[in-house]
Amino acid sequence: MDCPAHKFMPPPGSAPRRGGTRAPLGGAPAEGAACDEARLLEAILRQDLASFTAKVFHTVNPTARYLDNWHVQLICEYLAACSRGEIKRLIINLPPRSLKSISVSVAWPAWLMGHAPSARIMTASYSRELSIRHALDFRLVTASPWYRRLFPGFAAAADQNEKHKLQTTSRGHRIATSVGGAATGEGADVLIVDDPHNPRQALSATMRESALDWFDQTYSSRLDDKKKGVMVVVMQRLHERDLTGHLLAKGGWEHLCLPAEAERRTVIDFGAVKLTRRPGALLHAAREGPVEIARAKRELGAYAYAAQYQQRPAPLRGGIVDLAWFKRYGAAPDAPLRIVQSWDTAFKGGALNDPSVCGTWAETETGFYLLHVARRRLEYPALKRAAKRAGLGMSAFVLARSLPRAQARFEKLIGSLGTEPTKRAYALAELNDLLTELSPSEFGEAVANAPLSRLEPYSRNYVAAMIEQAAHQKGIEPPAWVAEVEPLEEPHFATPLEALRLHLLSAAPVPFRRRNIFIDSSIGDRV
Repeated sequence: MDCPAHKFMPPPGSAPRRGGTRAPLGGAPAEGAACDEARLLEAILRQDLASFTAKVFHTVNPTARYLDNWHVQLICEYLAACSRGEIKRLIINLPPRSLKSISVSVAWPAWLMGHAPSARIMTASYSRELSIRHALDFRLVTASPWYRRLFPGFAAAADQNEKHKLQTTSRGHRIATSVGGAATGEGADVLIVDDPHNPRQALSATMRESALDWFDQTYSSRLDDKKKGVMVVVMQRLHERDLTGHLLAKGGWEHLCLPAEAERRTVIDFGAVKLTRRPGALLHAAREGPVEIARAKRELGAYAYAAQYQQRPAPLRGGIVDLAWFKRYGAAPDAPLRIVQSWDTAFKGGALNDPSVCGTWAETETGFYLLHVARRRLEYPALKRAAKRAGLGMSAFVLARSLPRAQARFEKLIGSLGTEPTKRAYALAELNDLLTELSPSEFGEAVANAPLSRLEPYSRNYVAAMIEQAAHQKGIEPPAWVAEVEPLEEPHFATPLEALRLHLLSAAPVPFRRRNIFIDSSIGDRV
């Protein structure tokens, strides 16, 4: 998979990617050129959050190697949209050790407060120790010489110097707390939740519900401006009822979900990031390739891997639903008990949003058959219209597979004429219904062959006349075998009354008259 060119800051000592003057080979750059490069680099760091994040990584992990990847750029594009007020509720799900904390809890707050020292930010994690560690990383960044050169307006207040809280001379702050911790009296413009659940306690309903209650009743109320305030949750999935599942069920949240392995074709088009993830594509192969992914699957097991790496707490195998339970079939059932449609609805049409899905099932005595799946990304009004159409009219695709084929229905009715002559009137009415409802192409397929050998001469002629009559009404030619059916030698009337027989001599449809069958033109009509 080819990834787009990125705007990340180059490693220390190399020339910036966005232009600038490189040093001539074998010599030092001119003093003016070096100043130009430095100013250009600082301009990039101030304006581009992804480049700023790379610089922050080098500051808090000076001995580690930074591995450039598109997913960091994408996260930064979303966070930049939050900074502009375009997104006010954002959930980011991605695997562990994917730079989520440095990107969201350290770099972004530092970048925000560099541009606006009066910004008020509050962060929370599942433990106080983790929150304090992110706070200390933030403090390290904002105290660095390069940061002070970038943002000379940022200055920490001398009288406010606690591990969990850094306040600026502009009365802005970054406060660190923990899930369940008190936040009484403090407010913020931006609320960040970074890993709200301890992975070792994720299966405890009591611990999960405690975290959800804390978020709903305490933390989310800390926004100073309810209309403009921003909330961001970044985490690996741990359970269906974790904070991500809880908030998605409520609705109103933008959702950026980045599984370690793409499970389906996904088109990503947001900000500067434009790419397509194909099934099986790894999120960051340079850091965690096929060997490492296989090891994670073995060590974590199906359920934990599906949740933490795939952001899908219900795994494909070995958890709540096992793919082995589902079987494939060759042909849809001929006579289902009923057709059922099931909708899983979403309400946004964006490329990164989940689609609305409609599954159409045939219920039989032995189980359910999936006949058709429709997946579309639609806004609510269009979704409502699509659901209405599907519910009232059902697609031709589904009908073609859920109902017996026209030829099979035709042959079955012809067979009933030969085996149950006492029910002939009913069978003829059913046959008339079938021939009337078929499209010209379906009609041609249904009557292509002549299954009339077991019928006595009268029934053979009656069916042949019905087919000729239906073909004439549809504007097509009847099948050739119809002409091979010998007409009756003696006339057959639909009534013993002489007066009515005189009427039927002229009123009977032409295909019937040619075969010495004299009936009313409404033959086969339902009463």
